[in-house]
Formats: sequence, C-alpha cells, structure tokens
Amino acid sequence: MRFLDDGRIELDTNTVERAIRPICLSRKNALFASDDDGGARWAAVASLVETCKLNGVDPQCYFAEVLTCLVNGWPNSRIGELMPWRWAAEEDGTTSSEGREGP
Repeated sequence: MRFLDDGRIELDTNTVERAIRPICLSRKNALFASDDDGGARWAAVASLVETCKLNGVDPQCYFAEVLTCLVNGWPNSRIGELMPWRWAAEEDGTTSSEGREGP
C-alpha cells in the first residue's frame, strides 16, 4: 500500500527478486554444509563473494590471489589489505600499490 503514497516505490518486487535469486540458490546448496561450523564457513564465503561483486571484483581471481598470499605467509597485521573493497581501490589505482607484494 505504501506505493500509493510514494510514487518512487515500484509496484512490483521484480528488481529485488532478481537481486536475491543467487542468494536463494546458494541457500539450497548450503544445506550440504554438514554442520554448524560448515554453515558458518559457507556463510563467510558467500558473504565474501557478494562483497566482491558489490565492489566490482571478480570473485574467482580475488580468492585465487588472496589464498596464494595467505599460503605464502601474509602477516595477520596486514589482513585488512586483502579485503575486497581495498582490492577494488588498488585495481582502480586510487591507493598505493605496495599492497599485495607479500610479507
């Protein structure tokens, strides 16, 4: 009923439904996470994937490089530099590129 009072509100919810469709499909796949810890890990990965998408970062490339950095001994004190929004800023050239060269 609010759309009758506010002309900016859309009459249908197709835009929202299209936006959450991947999340709903993911939720079905998450049934196979095995236990609460597996579900928490699944939620963390799904959250990172969606954060990558919101920041215009390719999730597959992001995970490949971040996992490589972690395996090569990336220091915990610099973990914030590996967040998707920092990744997007570095790729745009808006921050210094000393970033992901290693520990």
